[in-house]
Amino acid sequence: MKYMVAELMFKAVKAWYKDGHIHMILSDRKEVIFPVDVNKKLRDATPGQLSKIELICDGTGLHWPDLDEDLSVTGILEGRYGKKD
Repeated sequence: MKYMVAELMFKAVKAWYKDGHIHMILSDRKEVIFPVDVNKKLRDATPGQLSKIELICDGTGLHWPDLDEDLSVTGILEGRYGKKD
């Protein structure tokens, strides 16, 4: 029996910041949006810092180089947004 790793099933193909929210388009064309205030580093960041989002690990993660913050796509879908405080 083969098992798929959930982390590899969910991939972002595009991510951007707009109006206090992070938006992602997944490989299956779903759009996911979450507010930046659910993560301390994102909440305290400038719009310029928030706009610099890199897709990492073949689209399974998001990285903000100016903030040294990484979030997994699976974690976001599960409601895990990193440190709140």
